[in-house]
Amino acid sequence: MQRIRTKKVSPKEKNTLLVNGEWNKLFPTSSQAPPIAQYFSPFTYPVSYPAPDCSFFSPGFLYLDLNIYRESVIKALIKEQSEDLYRLIERVNFDGKYYRVKCLRFGEWKHCWDLAVRVQFFGMMPGLAFEPIKIVSRESRKIIYRSLVLVNPYELWERRLVERLWNLQDRIEFLIAKILFHECIHILIFLGKTLPSGFEQTNVFLEFRELLKFVNSEKLCPESRSVQSHLRTLTDLGPNISESSEQKPDKVNELYEFLIHEKYSIKKTDLAFGLPCSNRKISLNYVKLAALKIGPCMELNKKIWKKELNRLQKDLEKLYDRIDCNESSDSGIN
Repeated sequence: MQRIRTKKVSPKEKNTLLVNGEWNKLFPTSSQAPPIAQYFSPFTYPVSYPAPDCSFFSPGFLYLDLNIYRESVIKALIKEQSEDLYRLIERVNFDGKYYRVKCLRFGEWKHCWDLAVRVQFFGMMPGLAFEPIKIVSRESRKIIYRSLVLVNPYELWERRLVERLWNLQDRIEFLIAKILFHECIHILIFLGKTLPSGFEQTNVFLEFRELLKFVNSEKLCPESRSVQSHLRTLTDLGPNISESSEQKPDKVNELYEFLIHEKYSIKKTDLAFGLPCSNRKISLNYVKLAALKIGPCMELNKKIWKKELNRLQKDLEKLYDRIDCNESSDSGIN
């Protein structure tokens, strides 16, 4: 195994590096993938698993070069669990460049999907999947959808993972595969939404669509109604946004689907790779992210805002529990 170059960075030093723009000198990244900040939007689906127990390795946080992982091993780990997800990344190198993963013709127009995957340290979020950017070329009669996935294996020192995989290379590859698996579920669902009607969909998209039908059905009342009610109250307390804009989606439905989107992806990833987290932890994390998507609350409404977030978390946990109960009683999603 090739030599691993490591560098210990204290929190204070890390912040200084970030402020002074020196972080990329420590950990250079490919210039092909655009800056992360450029992609942040209400449609971004970030992964935010519960904060890991990093006390297993102390003091400080150990960062290292990621050049020891083998793409072939990561792809093989994903292929063992899902052919759909493997086909998505089969021809993609993890260098931040865009690769064509699907192309089909619909009438006079050709629809193409490009995917870029980059592995790098970038904070305390394991991964990010960005909704496709649409590029229309009328001259060539082509529509291109470009998606970016960022994988951040910062949880390498999480206690349960270390106890499971002591070998560092195996641990890096397993963690990258787990995060990429989760993010690619989001990408397949995005692609499923953009595919013209009449074309064959992936099993992932079909499963997620069935889950959406279930969580919007009368069978899941009052849990689903309660969650949507809290989301509606929070959006009312959030920043005022013009309702006249035709491009403005239904915020409550968008947030509700986001919370179901993440539940589906986490459950499917846990079934494939193990190391599951509880519905309480999932709901705590994604309620916070939903709040970020809504935007800042006015100072006068801070107390109401916090109470409503707490109520949302409790009802979301109940909703997730009901989803799991349905899956255990009826084959559901597995």
